[in-house]
Amino acid sequence: MKTLLKNGTVLNVFTGELLRENVLMGDGIILGVGDYTDSDADTVRDVSGCILCPGLIDGHIHIESTMLTPAELARAALPHGTTAIVADPHEIANVCGTTGIDFMLEMSGNLPLRVYLTAPSCVPAMPLDESGAELRAADLAPYLRNPRVPGLAEMMNYPGVLAGADFVMEKLHAAKEAGKVIDGHAPLLTGRDLDRYIAAGIRSDHECSSAAEGLERIRKGQWLMIRQGTAARNLEALLPLFEEPYCRRCLLVTDDKHPAELLRDGHIDHMIRLAVKAGKSAVTCIRMATLQAAQCFGLRDIGAVAPGYSADVLVLSNLERMAVRDVYSAGRLAVENGTCLPFAAPDYHAPEWKPVLHSFCLDEMKPEDFAIEPQGHRCRVIGVIPGQLLTEERMEMLDFTKNNGIDTDRDILELAVIERHRGTGHRGLGFISGIGLKRGAIAASVSHDAHNLIVIGTNHADMALAANRIRTLGGGCAAAVDGRILSELPLPIAGLMSDQDAETVAEQNRALNEAVRTLGVPENISPFMNMAFVSLTVIPAIKMTTFGLVDVQTQTILPLFCG
Repeated sequence: MKTLLKNGTVLNVFTGELLRENVLMGDGIILGVGDYTDSDADTVRDVSGCILCPGLIDGHIHIESTMLTPAELARAALPHGTTAIVADPHEIANVCGTTGIDFMLEMSGNLPLRVYLTAPSCVPAMPLDESGAELRAADLAPYLRNPRVPGLAEMMNYPGVLAGADFVMEKLHAAKEAGKVIDGHAPLLTGRDLDRYIAAGIRSDHECSSAAEGLERIRKGQWLMIRQGTAARNLEALLPLFEEPYCRRCLLVTDDKHPAELLRDGHIDHMIRLAVKAGKSAVTCIRMATLQAAQCFGLRDIGAVAPGYSADVLVLSNLERMAVRDVYSAGRLAVENGTCLPFAAPDYHAPEWKPVLHSFCLDEMKPEDFAIEPQGHRCRVIGVIPGQLLTEERMEMLDFTKNNGIDTDRDILELAVIERHRGTGHRGLGFISGIGLKRGAIAASVSHDAHNLIVIGTNHADMALAANRIRTLGGGCAAAVDGRILSELPLPIAGLMSDQDAETVAEQNRALNEAVRTLGVPENISPFMNMAFVSLTVIPAIKMTTFGLVDVQTQTILPLFCG
């Protein structure tokens, strides 16, 4: 079957031109762009007044962090013009190992959303993390031979790269031997250390929080992934790089996006609207989100409306507003008049996926499990920075004669990270500032990247209650206050993803966020997303693990008390 889209204006991402041309599609590809007529096609659709552009590509996302299954993410993202994503499944791999990667490949293989998976490079993220699995170079080799795997996922262990650690270099070498690209992750790395990191074969980075940082990477040959997600929002700071010639080495990514925001604001289309509102060219933004994203990963058959490219085509009723009317995926209509058309979703209840659906190994928690034995009054406190994944180290004087050192008047709360994969009983206890809770506690099984149970609270009773609720649910997020569960979001798939539709998850997410507002969390804090990253030992400055506080730069355990 051949389909003709006629009377539209094609955005040529190679030249930046808007050209009045017809587009002929068939056998999943674009057969031609030009003066084709009704007689050339079996189906003709008049798109007068519309712009035709390539489907958008999210160049770096973690499906698990949307809390949706791949099929539900597809149903939510397609109406926003996203037809392809490059996803790193290291979240589920940290919980379930290669079974988790196989699960994601199987669940995303036959969707109208084109899903590429990169091979997780850091499971665990760093040696001090206590995750559910460990993947070596030999474990990744079969995935690097898979055509749906364009590369090695973000190399977060930049200290290991700089030190030339064998287990790190083996993975880089395996990716190079397979002819795959290598993604980067090196926040604040600069100068000679950055040179050494890039020279190891690492060709991209999404961890830039300033234009100067991004410009250095572009000048040194990396692709810069401009990120705007739920927790990390770097687009505004990187707006200078939307201009020539820098924009030619940039692509757009979300990294982590919660479903409520995805349904309300959009996906990559939302990023384009934000940039256009700031005075940037829509054509430039679309090129970054299509052709350049494909080029970054060596995906030669997507990213343009041109002969021989996959027929992933958007019909826009307005270019500047990125108003998506229709979406074609491999030539088939996937979205019509803004509504995603039905498609079959894979079944994840097969026996081989039992480890994914039963991922908790943890004894019931008691309030006394959160007690901190005082060894002084001066303590290290993790400081959360709004809108950033970076944290800062603060030194605070705490009074342990009152509420175990917790001081809600100064926004100093207790933080706990509890191992939940192997039943080791390990738990790191400390303090955090910048979340804003005045009452109760919050807990989640989403804590990057090891995804142990993480709890923040104002008292031990509510911390134990929230933690135990997550254990009972088999994963999720919960808020507790005064001895009762205030709100919850179950995530039974590896403790990371819901088995519900996007609208249900978004509503549960919204209700949970509203609930924590009643506990004192300010509007500019996304507490569960921020909490999820305070255990990520690859982003400075200090983080909490099951073994205690970690200095990210030196990868050493820090004492909680400082005299």
